[in-house]
Amino acid sequence: MKKIIILTGLIILVLAITAGLIFLFSKLGAPQKVYIKTIDGNRFQLIVKNRPYIIKGMIYSPVPIGENHTYDFWSDSRKPHMLDAKLMKAAGVNTIRVYQPGKYTKNTKETMRDLYNIFGIRIAMGHWLGFWDNPNYADPAFRKNVKKDVLAMVRAYKDEKGILLWILGNENNVSFSFSPQSANLWTTDEIEKLSDPFLKRQARARFYYSFVNEIAKEIHKVDPNHPVALANAELTDIDVAREAAPDIDILGCSIYRGKSFGSFFREASAKFNKPVLIAEFGCDRYDAFLEKEDQAIQAEFIEAELKEVQKNTFTGNGSGNSIGCFVFEWTDEWWKFNEDDAERWGIHDTIPSWSNGAYYFDIKAPQNLNINEEWWGVCSLEKKKAGLDERIPTQAYFKLKEMWKR
Repeated sequence: MKKIIILTGLIILVLAITAGLIFLFSKLGAPQKVYIKTIDGNRFQLIVKNRPYIIKGMIYSPVPIGENHTYDFWSDSRKPHMLDAKLMKAAGVNTIRVYQPGKYTKNTKETMRDLYNIFGIRIAMGHWLGFWDNPNYADPAFRKNVKKDVLAMVRAYKDEKGILLWILGNENNVSFSFSPQSANLWTTDEIEKLSDPFLKRQARARFYYSFVNEIAKEIHKVDPNHPVALANAELTDIDVAREAAPDIDILGCSIYRGKSFGSFFREASAKFNKPVLIAEFGCDRYDAFLEKEDQAIQAEFIEAELKEVQKNTFTGNGSGNSIGCFVFEWTDEWWKFNEDDAERWGIHDTIPSWSNGAYYFDIKAPQNLNINEEWWGVCSLEKKKAGLDERIPTQAYFKLKEMWKR
């Protein structure tokens, strides 16, 4: 009997130790929770590894000269991310924003692990929410398919250590109104019965932001460890978003107001009262009026805007709702002026595409067309005979390095 009692006790002890080890290893292997900390009701911190984290981010879409947006850098055997990450780390970049994962899960994970394990660079993973697939955010079948795809992405990558947060959409609210600036317009018979254009826009906005909220709620169930951001164009439609998408954790906005964000941070605090992420900002470095490259003006604009981002973080004396930003963009994209003409993908076009008076230095260009889509990189590209295009850091790159490496 004594031997049985001793043996039973040993078995219980072994089981207890085993259970404890399993629990310990599971905790060690679990993804680190990223979350929002609220201070005084309207100031915010992004917390990573129990410490405040300010996003020093870069939009990353390193399309080679001669190719277009279909290029999948995640699966490129030349591994451009290794060259780029070395340069980015040297400039103080801690996060990249991508608009979608790669075509192949295995390759995407391997690239994410390179970026994080070797260079400490995290990923804000995006999803277009079907924006380029003839969207109709009022259509149940369309919503179902997009939601399924988003959640598959989250399940595939949520346990990767390099994941920082999820970003839903990218300026999808430009599809709400029938205006020259709109893209991928959609509507319903019920919406078209409304006579007031403003009411039509509001109706489309409610369909879209309620859909974003549905996805955010599902993401929180699947992945409680990473916040979800909405990527909006400016603060347009934000009143509808506030009511229809309360489960969004972070308000992300693309802001192209020239050298200053103006009242953006104060407005965002008053109208949405959630942490704010500048999802895109920057300046092209081609002067369409003088018809020449101007690296200095790009660096000057980015420096001024970056100071405002810093001023409005929790440590600054501004609104306290900024958690960081993503500079648009890492390298020039030579395909953008005419994406339907493959022969031009190997030409660095200097033909402007649209107008924005906030970039005052070249607004006097013919017809006021002053924005050059192929010149936004903080690294320019030069074609090499073999291997990757050469990355040539611009003045803006060195300005970021100066500010982010302090």
